[in-house]
Amino acid sequence: MIELNVAIKNKYYANSDQAVLAQLDFTVKPGEFVALIGPSGCGKSTLLNMISGLENCSGQHISYNENAYNERALQEEGESNKALHQLGYIFQQPRLMPWLTVRENIELILQPNQFHKIDDLLAQVGLANEGEYFPSQLSGGMQRRVSIARAFAINPQLLLLDEPFNSLDAPTAARLRQLLIDLCEQRGTTVVFVTHDLQEAVYLADRIIFMSDSPSTIVHQSIVDLPRPRKESGVSELAWQAKLLSKYPGLLAGQID
Repeated sequence: MIELNVAIKNKYYANSDQAVLAQLDFTVKPGEFVALIGPSGCGKSTLLNMISGLENCSGQHISYNENAYNERALQEEGESNKALHQLGYIFQQPRLMPWLTVRENIELILQPNQFHKIDDLLAQVGLANEGEYFPSQLSGGMQRRVSIARAFAINPQLLLLDEPFNSLDAPTAARLRQLLIDLCEQRGTTVVFVTHDLQEAVYLADRIIFMSDSPSTIVHQSIVDLPRPRKESGVSELAWQAKLLSKYPGLLAGQID
């Protein structure tokens, strides 16, 4: 399992003198599920991109198990550095290649000697009979299942998720959230999950990090000290949210005062 350490200072928008991230410092423990919540445009997706190595800035130090992962490491080690850390990324949209079948979309990130994993993965996400389908033949929820299977195909030690259940109907989103919990618990995956939905965060996360408006800082962190399994609209879960927001009414807007 991976421990993630993040320290970022003064990340600017591309070709701009406007900062999107002011200063962020946090650690995600091995096997911990951390949710990030903040106002729209506060840089949550930018933060995930920096953790994954898709973006960078001079004022950053990002490490996995105390091994630095930065622009220089990417230049020196290339794709092998990513593979070393087994990082999975699930985006807001499934990002499937429309001209490839479900099976072929998963094969893209595997070596030929790993293709034997695909049948089991598809069965785990409830798509055992859809391997030869094209994305256009699948519902939105089924496409998200493919993206989850693809992310778990490399058995990621660290998984990044950027509002993956946004825009889905409530029953489908609920099923996929439970699927995510099951897969992460089976593998002991370390997770950083971006959401705008406090109820979703309380259901999924061990800890919630609240970000301010851009340029962002961390304004509050809360341990979700509720036993598992949890209910999305359970009495204890709703009471936990109400207690937090009664103490910090501006928290979802990125304000602690």
